[in-house]
Amino acid sequence: MTLSNVNTESAAKAVPPVPRPAEPAQVIKTDEEAITIAKALAAQFVTGSAERDRERIWPVKELDAFSQSGLWSINVPKKFGGPEVSYATLAKVIEIISAADSSIGQIAQNHLGVVAAIRTVSEEEQQTLLFAEVLKGTRFGNAFSEFGSKRAVDFETRFTDAGDHVIVNGQKFYSSGALLAHLVPIVALDDAGRAWYAIAERDAPGLTVIDDWSSFGQRTTLSGTVLLNDVKVPKTHLVPGYKGYEVPTADGAIFQIIQVAVDTGIAQAAIDETVSFVRTKSRAWVDSGVDNAWDDPYTIQAIGDLTLRLHAAQALLEKAGYAIDRAVANPSAETVAEAQIVTAEAKILSTEIAIAATNKLFELAGTRSTLSEHGLDRHWRNARTHTLHDPVRWKYAILGKYFLNGEKPPLHAWS
Repeated sequence: MTLSNVNTESAAKAVPPVPRPAEPAQVIKTDEEAITIAKALAAQFVTGSAERDRERIWPVKELDAFSQSGLWSINVPKKFGGPEVSYATLAKVIEIISAADSSIGQIAQNHLGVVAAIRTVSEEEQQTLLFAEVLKGTRFGNAFSEFGSKRAVDFETRFTDAGDHVIVNGQKFYSSGALLAHLVPIVALDDAGRAWYAIAERDAPGLTVIDDWSSFGQRTTLSGTVLLNDVKVPKTHLVPGYKGYEVPTADGAIFQIIQVAVDTGIAQAAIDETVSFVRTKSRAWVDSGVDNAWDDPYTIQAIGDLTLRLHAAQALLEKAGYAIDRAVANPSAETVAEAQIVTAEAKILSTEIAIAATNKLFELAGTRSTLSEHGLDRHWRNARTHTLHDPVRWKYAILGKYFLNGEKPPLHAWS
């Protein structure tokens, strides 16, 4: 792909945009209210989650309920009329939603990260404009990553100055949420090679979103290819994202903690499914000497081990949220490094427990748990897919360098 020859062969497969909500979204007032609403929505979203995964049914009404509930504006600062909940609360909200349907939990991930970035890098006039959109219920998608680059930080998408607007050209992939977004933040480089968020209207001429996400997991994250062919973006919607990584800020840790919360949600769902299946459907093993599967001593030990490891991940997730709060309130090399380090620790444990719990489900529940009618394989597929974000082998390296040599983590969206 070259910038002057954007691939538009699949443009005929474009997904039409969705209108903005007719009614303004709710604005949440407290952390406790955010948790209560998340639990109520999760109780709705879990119904049909297996069918949505199996048939790849877009969670249209679920997504509308999610964004209209006020949970998509929970990190808008109080100064602009938002709730500004703790990032520990924000992470718990994503975990609760992800336990019901991890694809829906992931869809909000980049939206909330962009909201945080706007707080960090935008001037007050731009913050006022964009936060007002978020508070109304406007959803940001994303057009960040590119498929063929050597590294995740290598971008070919660029914009050129055209007076009161810029013109964006390029091609994106891994665009979670873009299909049903109202605005699409595009990572694009200026002439100096600096990365900006060019926030385009979803129905902007030249912006094409294609429903071609084919992963075996996280199948309904509304991702796909985004084609950008002379897309106009007003400079009012051009956010200098690069500034969030020129000096220490919590932006990278915020993107990361949301990833962690999706994975602890998947782990929670897998453990809950295991307990339910063992209690209602599994048979005791022939040599166990017990009548009920839930009395099997090895099953008891395994459930205890999995639950302990999940609780450890959740405790670090909460600790990371409060560390991020401190880094947002007082950004410095030290507070930001602390937030990054604790979040990296949580990322390691959440990855390990998500994969372990979704794998152990079948061993403990037994052969009948693999029947397609139960749809339990979605948890393993989702865990295996989502945990590929930001590999944990590099998290161990970050921790070792910090604790052994005092080396602070790099400043980017993956750390």
